[in-house]
Amino acid sequence: MTTPRTPDVKTPDVTVTVIVYNDAERLPRAVASLLRQTHPDLEVIISDDHSTDDTPAVARRLAAQDDRVRYLRLPENSGGCSAPRNRAIDIARAPYLMFLDSDDELPDDAVELLLAAHREREVDFAMGAVERVRVDTGRRSTWMPQLVAERRTVEGIASEPGLLFEHLSTSKMYRREFLDRHGLRFPEGIHYEDQLFSAQAYCLARSFTVVPEPVYRWYIAPYGAAESASISNQRHKLSNVRDRIHVQRLIDAFLAEHGHGELRKEKDHKFLKHDFRMYAGDLPYRDEEWLAGFADVVTPYLDTLAPEAYARLPRMERVVLQLVRDRRLTDARSAARGLGHRVAPRETVTDATGTTYWGTEVPASPSARRELDLSDLDLTDRPFPSALFRHEITSLTPGPGASLDLTVRTYDPGLRLPVGPQRASLVVAPGRRRLVTAFRLDPVRPGVFEGRVRLDLAAARLPVQGFDGIRHPVLRLDHHGLTNSSVLLAPLDFPPFEAAPVGTLPHALTVEPEHHTPGRLQLRWRPIGITTRLTPLLHKAAGPKTRQAAHLLRSTLH
Repeated sequence: MTTPRTPDVKTPDVTVTVIVYNDAERLPRAVASLLRQTHPDLEVIISDDHSTDDTPAVARRLAAQDDRVRYLRLPENSGGCSAPRNRAIDIARAPYLMFLDSDDELPDDAVELLLAAHREREVDFAMGAVERVRVDTGRRSTWMPQLVAERRTVEGIASEPGLLFEHLSTSKMYRREFLDRHGLRFPEGIHYEDQLFSAQAYCLARSFTVVPEPVYRWYIAPYGAAESASISNQRHKLSNVRDRIHVQRLIDAFLAEHGHGELRKEKDHKFLKHDFRMYAGDLPYRDEEWLAGFADVVTPYLDTLAPEAYARLPRMERVVLQLVRDRRLTDARSAARGLGHRVAPRETVTDATGTTYWGTEVPASPSARRELDLSDLDLTDRPFPSALFRHEITSLTPGPGASLDLTVRTYDPGLRLPVGPQRASLVVAPGRRRLVTAFRLDPVRPGVFEGRVRLDLAAARLPVQGFDGIRHPVLRLDHHGLTNSSVLLAPLDFPPFEAAPVGTLPHALTVEPEHHTPGRLQLRWRPIGITTRLTPLLHKAAGPKTRQAAHLLRSTLH
């Protein structure tokens, strides 16, 4: 159903469709972001995929409050994003169309910026930057910033195939005539519909304009409840893997059928660098049964990808891919912990030619030897500050007060450390001053060292205004006046525990596993008691007098 409209209503400049399903709480925020646009001449269609919560009542109230808002309710749930968008396209009145998810927002000038790009010259769509906001930390970043850094008009995707990486449909304003001319609609009955729709739009568009300003605000909840997470955050389901592979095959078929075979290498690289990479980061946390199922699904598709797509990846990503393809799944889990964090393998092996490979055995096939060859990592020749080591906590127990007793094992596959005991330190900095705890690593066998250390977190100097945040200790090696700092891997799963309150102004301290790649030791501070009352006051003022007063208060409490 739709809310009634009189036939003489002026045609709006832009229609923005907000798709929603059982999201009554966040829908008002999304709609409010549209109603405060600096270009107000727009139509808002709330397209409800047959919600069963209070969404219908909320949507009707929003439509009653502003005559720019219309409410469309699907007669049954479609289970995806495509049908709600397509039904809204059918009734949209404006010549330009945009899409918004109910848990996100548009920046205030998004419509104005994209409409101006369309009016500047005739293009099939205009796109801009996407601002990502972590709901757990508030941290903001730009999605694919290198692709939107410069304002320009692109004359066909073949001239900039790297833009295939930006596959979001929501960061764009489409000319209605362009969509209708090509019969371009969102594919129904599948997940990852944005990837197929965007690939088709890129290939069919004669030209499109890119603006560097943010035009979409994407809220990311990476560690939400698994079953309520967005489709892209349900990677723990093998059905999710199958859905993603299915869409990739549909894109491949479209490229071939529409004469865009030259884009396949770029699209394959995008799949390896973005889609597969997300699953790869999760591999350490998957069990053997899941890993076997994952390999069954992805390996046949991986075997169809262009070799050039693999060659452009960082070495450790290629290692993980090859280990999955070879069904060395336990090894793949271990290798995945190093992705993006400069973590060495535990062991390497060298063949008769002097080539070094990942793992304990020389690969049998030419392709495996090519992919698992670690020569470009320079394990033996890197300058010491950038040398690759692997530091793992092998035991972790609470000590007295706010201390931790750790056993740490260091792997040195490049044999960079001299024979004998090594000087090491754990470093953590919840405030400006670092807490440095020295200890000794003793040799176990060539290339392997182990040591025990007590990390007394009560000795950390917290800021006078308190500290509410997370830190991950790193391990520092000292060698002939040079230092090397690397991540410290923790056991993948251990029961989190609360240490004794720490600091002159009290804080709760939680010790926990990181629960995502690479799986570091995670320390979480949270102000409690008097600190919770003082922190807001101290944060408001940053002048010298306030800092002096805070230091005086701290001394008094001490």
